[in-house]
Amino acid sequence: MTSTYRVQLTPDFGFAQAASLVGYLRELGVGHFYLSPILQACRESQHGYDVTDHGRVREEFGGEDGLRALAAEGMPLVSDIVPNHMTVPVPESDNAQLWAALRDGPGSPASRWFDFQWPVTLPLLGDDAGEALRVDGGMDGGADGGVDGRVLRYHDHAFPIRPGTEHLPLPELLEAQHYRLAHWRESPGYRRFFDVSSLMGLRVEDPEVFEATHAVTFRLIDEGVIHGLRVDHPDGLADPRGYLRWLRPHVPGPLWVEKILIDGERLPADWPCDGTTGYDALNMVTRLFVDPAGRDALIETFGRHTGVRDDYETVRHDAKKHVIDLFFRGEVDRLTDDLGDPALREAVVELLAAMPVYRAYVNPGEQPSAESEAIIQEAAGLAATRTDPDAVAKAANLALYGPPEAVTRFQQTCGPVMAKGVEDTALYRWYPLACLNEVGGEPDRFGVSPAEFHEFCAGLPPRTMTTLSTHDTKRSEDVRARLAVLSELPEEWAMAVDSWAAAVSFDPRLDYLAWQSLMAAWPIGLDRFTDYLLKAAREAKTSISWLNPDPAYEEGIRDFARRAMDACGYSVASFTEVVDRYARVNSLGQKAVQLLMPGIPDVYQGNEITDFSLVDPDNRRPVDFERRRRLLAEPDDSWDGQKIRVTAAALGLRQRLDPEAPYAPIEAGKHAVAFTRGVPGQGTAAVVVATRLPVGLERRGGWGSDTITLPQGRWRDLLTGAEHAGEVRMADLLSAYPVAILEG
Repeated sequence: MTSTYRVQLTPDFGFAQAASLVGYLRELGVGHFYLSPILQACRESQHGYDVTDHGRVREEFGGEDGLRALAAEGMPLVSDIVPNHMTVPVPESDNAQLWAALRDGPGSPASRWFDFQWPVTLPLLGDDAGEALRVDGGMDGGADGGVDGRVLRYHDHAFPIRPGTEHLPLPELLEAQHYRLAHWRESPGYRRFFDVSSLMGLRVEDPEVFEATHAVTFRLIDEGVIHGLRVDHPDGLADPRGYLRWLRPHVPGPLWVEKILIDGERLPADWPCDGTTGYDALNMVTRLFVDPAGRDALIETFGRHTGVRDDYETVRHDAKKHVIDLFFRGEVDRLTDDLGDPALREAVVELLAAMPVYRAYVNPGEQPSAESEAIIQEAAGLAATRTDPDAVAKAANLALYGPPEAVTRFQQTCGPVMAKGVEDTALYRWYPLACLNEVGGEPDRFGVSPAEFHEFCAGLPPRTMTTLSTHDTKRSEDVRARLAVLSELPEEWAMAVDSWAAAVSFDPRLDYLAWQSLMAAWPIGLDRFTDYLLKAAREAKTSISWLNPDPAYEEGIRDFARRAMDACGYSVASFTEVVDRYARVNSLGQKAVQLLMPGIPDVYQGNEITDFSLVDPDNRRPVDFERRRRLLAEPDDSWDGQKIRVTAAALGLRQRLDPEAPYAPIEAGKHAVAFTRGVPGQGTAAVVVATRLPVGLERRGGWGSDTITLPQGRWRDLLTGAEHAGEVRMADLLSAYPVAILEG
């Protein structure tokens, strides 16, 4: 196992199109082909996480025959799987298990699949329910489940009718079902994925559900079609460790979990998997290229433009409280019911808001680990400063030692509150330097030293995944590389953004993010820029949200985007041109570091050259692979040409390097990070040297007489062909590229 290359499959880019890339990926040096979810999802889905049927490979991609043809190309496949949830499709009959559960009720075998409260509240009705709800006589395909061919309809939605109730008048029929149709703003009667009511939580802790939802995947692994798995959102499961213990024996190849680790947190040691999908590595690599000296000036500029003077911790707490009230009242009500004391509601809210991580991993019936207990007690100490300390202490004790249902539900509620409150709210409210506002990131931690980075690498599992961009990152790696430069140019940035804001303004809480995004994604079309700002505003929830739109405000965003590009586009382009002198250094440096640090590196589709995408769906746009093929064959000296040369050199070296090759730091001063992999003289060994903080390096006059001492032996630079040994002048080593990838 040497590396992976992730692609997002869509109805327009299925298995046949993926198969056409295998030759190119081999030439690039890729080891494994890493696919987004492959099981049957909603027909038009662009991501595949809305699974409707675990028993079929997705037809729109080419079905199982197409998958087998892709596997026959000879590159091992890693598949993304979604154990936490299924979709509530439209029509609902497309999900046979859901249809059977709603039709037949708590006694149905299908009811075991879902975490229901009976009768199940389904929040999807609009204000026209009185006129649009009807019973009709037929099904438009989908599951076979209508009684005498009759179903309940609401626009394109279809619902089964409970046997024996089909002849009741509509008002009585609605009351007689195993489900209750409710207004879309109500809380659902089931666990869901975050706040997405159309994604219904699965109970894979039930052995029968586990077997049914994984049967096709396990068969494909047994037959050699699939080699490894990436597990989506394990924190949503009742027992992530138990789930992985069931899963691991079926997966002899790599097994990664999409686990978001907050700064300093490590993956639980008793999880039988190879590691995470790499957000922890992503954030450390990003910080490595950020200058902490710019912190105060950037925070001052942010506060002056936005009016936000609170620190990040305050903003994060307020954001988590906001989403609990906005999205998760039903979940909190259910949790306090399980705790057995409704009077603890406010204490539970504050405890959830104070949790510093996505989950503490307490399992009912087990003594909590010292680490898990410390996490919850730390949160309790903070929550006690905001509400009744006695109530908080009781709630914390119940979260650790209370009824099994309550212990599990508290764990399953922490993640959604963290994800929606931090990733999808706070990170859009507090952003002095937006490259730090990443999944699992801490936006108030400006930079790490090479020594801190080396310490982090020393503790990485050898086969954990590392990455710089994913389908879920808030911005691509090269957008972050540009933004990192602002930490070295805080005064110049302040002057530029002051001039732009003086010319065009709209909402201070959004404008400053808009200017960072416009510069860092330049050149960007008006539609992409507008769509990003609309999403950012909805996520921030300060003026509008997904639940509470405001057409006038949204038109204001569209007008701002047009005016910003018309009035300031030339100036933004000029500033970006200056930034790019240094951003190229950051881009190539972070790529070389990520591809050769401990772990198995992943390249997200297209990011072997520059990519200036923003948050999804922008980062799921079609990729011009023909251009990448041409550049790989004949790399020029452009940023794109240099980046694909760095990527190919690093991935090729990974194929010769033991994945568990030892890691050792090399002293390289403030403006470089350097390390060795492997033992010189004992098989393949590698040295990576990457320039960092390039503005400061330029201002001090370059490398001057600085040197670096390479490990014993002769080393060949895979980018230039030059050979080096012993003590080498940095100016010579990095004369052609800001990075060196050396093979012993």
